[in-house]
Amino acid sequence: MHPILFELGPITVRTYGLLLAVSFIAGILLALRRSRARGLNQNQMINMSLLIMVAGIVGARIMYVIPHWNEFSANPLDIISPFQSSGSIGLTGLTMYGGFIAAVLVSILYLRAKRLSVWKACDAFAPSIALGIGVSRVGCFMNGCCFGLPTDSSLGVVFPAFSAAGSFYPDVALHPSQLYNAILGFGLFGLLMWLDRKPRYDGFLFAVLLIAEPVTRFFVDSFRYYESSMTLGILGGMSFSVNQGISIALCGLGLLLLGWTRNRARQRSSRRRPRRS
Repeated sequence: MHPILFELGPITVRTYGLLLAVSFIAGILLALRRSRARGLNQNQMINMSLLIMVAGIVGARIMYVIPHWNEFSANPLDIISPFQSSGSIGLTGLTMYGGFIAAVLVSILYLRAKRLSVWKACDAFAPSIALGIGVSRVGCFMNGCCFGLPTDSSLGVVFPAFSAAGSFYPDVALHPSQLYNAILGFGLFGLLMWLDRKPRYDGFLFAVLLIAEPVTRFFVDSFRYYESSMTLGILGGMSFSVNQGISIALCGLGLLLLGWTRNRARQRSSRRRPRRS
């Protein structure tokens, strides 16, 4: 693993930050091409993409800070300042679901305000979200964060002591949960692109994303380490992560959305059929 890609004097380029930027750029370029094919205004899609980037980072940061408030209570400015009180540069600590939820909410508000098709745009951006998960989780692996639980399997990885994983579990083989997430993210990206080969009703791809991604996340989180502030004690004392709880909610929302958009498409189709005399 290589958390620091290279250094240029006082400037440190971190692998995670670079891959996060790559995931945003690649995802936006792909989404713009797909939104153009759906007849959406490109200038408005570019504006929405910029809003997504800002909302995604802000939402991811907020969702990390809330359960980790003890890390910031002494120096609240560390929440937003890239110049940390520890002397490091950059914001360490982002939670993917916080960024995803914030980006979706901001996008829907923007699309409504501009009177654009919400579900056409969501379908255009859906594969980009899956691609972003795949790319950014490779960055997590290179950074040594979001690590898994100890394992005796051949898949186990021993992280160096200077990483978050290695400092918490020194010389212990851990599940590479970051790579599990990355592989499933790339797989979901391929699935969505494959499903989009044929014309679908508006909202279909985004609904599939809302169903499939939480299922994969729930599975991967079974192998991932979480501190006590990020766990829930429910269902007969069984421990689930906060992200697994969010996964269940998002999957249920996706199922509802799939049914609603399908029924709406059928109703519109029936209205267009000419009546027989």
